[in-house]
Amino acid sequence: MTAEPAFLLHRRAYRETSALVDLLTLNHGRIRAVAHGGQRPGSKSRQRLQPFTPLFVSWRGERELKRLTLMESRGHTALLAGEGLLCGLYANEIATRLLPLELAATDVFAFYSALLDALPVPAERGLALRRYEWALLEVLEATPRFCTLEGGALDPHQRYRFDADSRAFVAAEQGIEGRTLRYIEQGDWQPTGLASALKAVMRAALAPHLGPTALRSRELMLDLARRRHR
Repeated sequence: MTAEPAFLLHRRAYRETSALVDLLTLNHGRIRAVAHGGQRPGSKSRQRLQPFTPLFVSWRGERELKRLTLMESRGHTALLAGEGLLCGLYANEIATRLLPLELAATDVFAFYSALLDALPVPAERGLALRRYEWALLEVLEATPRFCTLEGGALDPHQRYRFDADSRAFVAAEQGIEGRTLRYIEQGDWQPTGLASALKAVMRAALAPHLGPTALRSRELMLDLARRRHR
């Protein structure tokens, strides 16, 4: 096969010196493969198999578990630290948890690439994360329906909460204003004041697909926030 762009999402030891890796690829979505020598100290494959490093990869195999036959760097590793690093780990973790194997996800790949460029810049990372989360929801056919349970329009003066079963919104005293939800529906996520509502909608929409197991990256983010406020 022709080598294609990819990023490492997750790596763990496999047998003595190999690694079992999940990769986000341009044309094939998430693939799982064995990288022979991926755990051997000093091996080139181990050096290249780093998070946030643009790669070219090719593989063999008809089953779900592939064997990497080529792995080369195609650019510089994104240098992330602090909150930017934790956001990158979050992006990797939710893709690993959410994307079915070998489901084409070219938009997810594009928004992931854009996210890595944005993460070092605090003012840009929040919106880039939301765009990436939305792309994942689109692949899963799980984007919110910005309407009531009955399919009616949202009242701009009413407050609503997301209903996971219907992917619609129901009236709630402590919810998000219908006016704000309309902005989110239009894709105009730049206005000041939308960030917290947008984050809440994304989290509610992703939750049923992530399941009950806590995200390790989110726990690390909460721990960082607690230490900052001591």
